[in-house]
Amino acid sequence: MTGTLATASQTGNDTARNQRYDTVIHRRRTRTVMVGDVPIGSEHPVAVQSMINEDTLDIEGAVAGIRRLADAGCEIVRVTTPSMAHAKAMGDIRAALRAQGCGVPLVADVHHNGIRIALEVAKHVDKVRINPGLFVFDKPDPGRQDFSREEFEAIGRRIKDDFAPLVEVLKTQNKALRIGVNHGSLAERMLFTYGDTPEGMVESAMEFVRLCDELDFHNIVISMKASRAPVMLAAYRLMADTLDREGFHYPLHLGVTEAGDGDYGRIKSTAGIATLLAEGLGDTIRVSLTEAPEKEIPVCFSILQALGLRKTMVEYVACPSCGRTLFNLEEVLNQVRDATSHLTGLDIAVMGCIVNGPGEMADADYGYVGKTPGIISLYRGREEIRKVPETEGVEALIQLIKDDGRWVDPA
Repeated sequence: MTGTLATASQTGNDTARNQRYDTVIHRRRTRTVMVGDVPIGSEHPVAVQSMINEDTLDIEGAVAGIRRLADAGCEIVRVTTPSMAHAKAMGDIRAALRAQGCGVPLVADVHHNGIRIALEVAKHVDKVRINPGLFVFDKPDPGRQDFSREEFEAIGRRIKDDFAPLVEVLKTQNKALRIGVNHGSLAERMLFTYGDTPEGMVESAMEFVRLCDELDFHNIVISMKASRAPVMLAAYRLMADTLDREGFHYPLHLGVTEAGDGDYGRIKSTAGIATLLAEGLGDTIRVSLTEAPEKEIPVCFSILQALGLRKTMVEYVACPSCGRTLFNLEEVLNQVRDATSHLTGLDIAVMGCIVNGPGEMADADYGYVGKTPGIISLYRGREEIRKVPETEGVEALIQLIKDDGRWVDPA
């Protein structure tokens, strides 16, 4: 018996170790949740989403903002609905989009005491997002010292009473729900009970998850957003462990909220989102930048492509340049990118010399490598195809791709 247990334990350890050193990301297994016609879950590509910043009451402006996101490649678009008027406007927005041939799924963001708003907007969207910390919202009491068990449970009953009608509507219409926890807006009773912690965030979500389970509703996606990446990482890891331990295999929506703008906003978002994706966590992502929403989409696709989770653009492999480089590598890389960036599914390498070039670019489909001063070698995979003058290098690379039938003309 002991030997059998030891062998089983060793097998489990070996499996975990092999996965840790594997070059393939092993995604956490989840159920599939449909948002319109976009599936979210571990059996499907990680979906990309964003949120417009136009006022929802501005029908024309909101439609234009959603179209810009959809045209940029956004697969799910969220819209804020802070009032009943905003909720009703979603009907006009959806109708206008569909009349224009835009079928991108829509998500309504509902916050403070928003059950009436949620019930109205559910008619017009594919998913409703609620914030557990604000769904039943009471103004914090500055004189409060703690919450008794009775007070805690009484608020829980209020939540269930308010939440159940929304669940029934979503279930009847076969629509989805995002339980979206924000670190900065935990309910007062959660803060007193669990502190301003990842545990408090997880318990906020789990209260709603368990209510959905009681009502036999399972079209759920969950997010655990924070403005600090370490908090976000801890919350998502704990959330995934808690869900799986209790048998709730729901997809996760990843994001670092309020990441800012520019390089730092992109780096901060990538630090949180990519870390979790590499661990196999996450089924849909949103990069939150203080910029035009459509600028978030290339960052999402770049994260997914860098991890090998989606192939939506050309992957460029380029050495950092050194004293052996035989041409202006940065300039040539830009020329190659300008000529080929409209293609998809290719890996193209631009390497400064043959010392490391052919080896370092071995996984690329095509290579542009400095051979000798003024001469370029073109590769297909590991095979050197031809040598051409540097002045003809980019044209020759394009011709090689055309010869292989992998070229399409830019739009």
